[in-house]
Amino acid sequence: MPVNLTPNAIAAINGGDVNSKPLVQVLDIKLIGSTQERYRLLISDSAASQHAMLATQLNDRVKTGAVKKGSVVQLIDYICSTVQNRKIIVVLNMETILLDCEIIGNPKMFTESESTAQKPMPNANLGNPMRVNNFSTPNSSTYSTLTSNSGAFRAPNSSTFNTSNSGTFGGQNPSTFNTSNSGTFGGSNPSTYSGTYRAPNPNTFKAPNAGNDVQSFRPTVQPPYQPPPNYRNHGPILKNEAAARIIPIAALNPYQGRWAIKARVTAKGDLRRYNNARGDGKVFSFDLLDSDGGEIRVTCFNAVVDRFYDTVEVGKVYLISKGSLKPARKDFNHLKNEWEIFLETTSTVDLCPEEDGSIPRQQFSFRPISDIENAENNSIFDVIGIVMSVNPSVPIMRKNGMETQRRILNLRDKSGRSIELTLWGEFCNKEGQKLQEMVDVGIFPVLAVKAGKVNDFSGKSIGTISSSQLFINPEFPEARDLQEWFDRGGKNAASVSISREFTAGASSKNDIRKTVSQIKDEGLGRSEKADWVTVRAFISYIKSDTFCYTACPLMTGDRQCNKKVTMSGNRWQCERCNQEFDECDYRYLLSAQIQDPTGVTWVTAFQESGEEIMGCSAKELYMLKYESQDEARFGEIIRGRIFNQYLFKLKIKEEMYGDEQRVKITVMKAEQLNYSTESRYLLDLISNSRK
Repeated sequence: MPVNLTPNAIAAINGGDVNSKPLVQVLDIKLIGSTQERYRLLISDSAASQHAMLATQLNDRVKTGAVKKGSVVQLIDYICSTVQNRKIIVVLNMETILLDCEIIGNPKMFTESESTAQKPMPNANLGNPMRVNNFSTPNSSTYSTLTSNSGAFRAPNSSTFNTSNSGTFGGQNPSTFNTSNSGTFGGSNPSTYSGTYRAPNPNTFKAPNAGNDVQSFRPTVQPPYQPPPNYRNHGPILKNEAAARIIPIAALNPYQGRWAIKARVTAKGDLRRYNNARGDGKVFSFDLLDSDGGEIRVTCFNAVVDRFYDTVEVGKVYLISKGSLKPARKDFNHLKNEWEIFLETTSTVDLCPEEDGSIPRQQFSFRPISDIENAENNSIFDVIGIVMSVNPSVPIMRKNGMETQRRILNLRDKSGRSIELTLWGEFCNKEGQKLQEMVDVGIFPVLAVKAGKVNDFSGKSIGTISSSQLFINPEFPEARDLQEWFDRGGKNAASVSISREFTAGASSKNDIRKTVSQIKDEGLGRSEKADWVTVRAFISYIKSDTFCYTACPLMTGDRQCNKKVTMSGNRWQCERCNQEFDECDYRYLLSAQIQDPTGVTWVTAFQESGEEIMGCSAKELYMLKYESQDEARFGEIIRGRIFNQYLFKLKIKEEMYGDEQRVKITVMKAEQLNYSTESRYLLDLISNSRK
């Protein structure tokens, strides 16, 4: 079908038009960038073509074939930026009108001079009787126009034009040129013109001769004298002091020179201090959300921290400009934006005096707890669930020697799964204390967690980080729906924990029953991912000489270091933390043989599962053996665990030991066998086998 592209669209965009939503054709697509995929397009309006950069959020349009060479598209959101002295169109949003189309017209690469030639220059000298307008000569000749206060301008062919007040020459063809107070020469040959001079009264000029003679022109009315403007003592003249245009967060990119965003602060991190080769420093970050749902993180260092740390408040709306954009550091930044704003000494953060209801308070992307079961370690999740239990807050020593608080609570949702949520620092004293008081009186509140960090150590759990936010009984549709489900009977529904606790007899991936011999016969643990199985077996042997190790008690981030420490003088020393301390921690590293009717295998039990097997802490057992030297009592505890049956929840994964690959079997949970529950399981197994 015939398609009419928008005439002069390329020139209009270069001239500053960002609202016309033109139809253009994609002539070429090229993938560029080594670290981040970006697509460069060549777009055309049938007469002119120009390179354009596709915003990364539109990459899927190219990958899925929704846009390709020849496609006719409508530009919805776009800007024109100067990159390395070249103008480039940045496409932020577009729609495909026609997927396949023959090349329309004979487009040529657009140049800046074409933009100047197509756009008449403004007359900046309105009201000045000395202005000269629309000169043309009767034939091809070279002219110099001499008047008082003349200024010299040199054209590209070294011809000199003299005018009063330094005129601006231009025109759409070489036969016409314009002059005004100041400007530049235009035209394919600024020294040669043909035609007739025209000017409105009272300033009419005539050219009696044609040739290369110098012609003098005088106005019919002598204008009054106007002294030149005096700029002395007025201070420096600032370049382009107009306010920057407010754009969506999604439109931010490093190719823009001046920008401003209007957004709400949804989270504010703690002030952190650091030390590196360049000395001491401090840093803090805050997250922004705008009315279009765009999110981005803002980071401030050192002197900039002093300017904005006390200014920025969570929930307030600010107008922010004059920052620099750099690639987001995904190890520390969980927001769905490839860029991060770094504020500088010239940056501005201005509070908006009036509340903007179009910007939401917070934006969530809730995932069911069951999704966390297969999530990668350190990934970030938004979850919402019912608080079933809250543990007391306990003190924990951080890596820097400072003490912090830790509180663990249990969440469950409609997915049939529950998970441990670990609160750190102030979350324990504020929201944590309130939650404990509610649960203690029989109230099970809804808790929404923004930006929780997944931990896969000893099962899956989730913990708070500096940018996390907690909302107790929030007014969200998801919260109301969850509360109604819980009140209608969800409270009594079966639920399986994906953390350290597991519900006996429940059906989950950790309850895939296997025998000891099947672990080897089926090659479990030799694939890329670990295998999780349940084995009913008894302990036949425990290594009693190396059942625990001395561990570092300091915190690294949101978890305990637990690195093995050594005695240095009278103090313990951790090589990882590079610190010394008086007391260390004792953690289980228990090696045991388990056995069932089909075979025997070695397993390793760490802290929590070790405590479940031994019935006491590693420190108690260590003190009994090495401090009290009560070998009788120590031996009694070890023998008391032999031949006891357990349901072992095992993680099986092949790991490298030196130059050899070995299958490592780790006990994630050791549950004393409940004969009633086990009998029901076996009866169900028999019933299902008969069907």
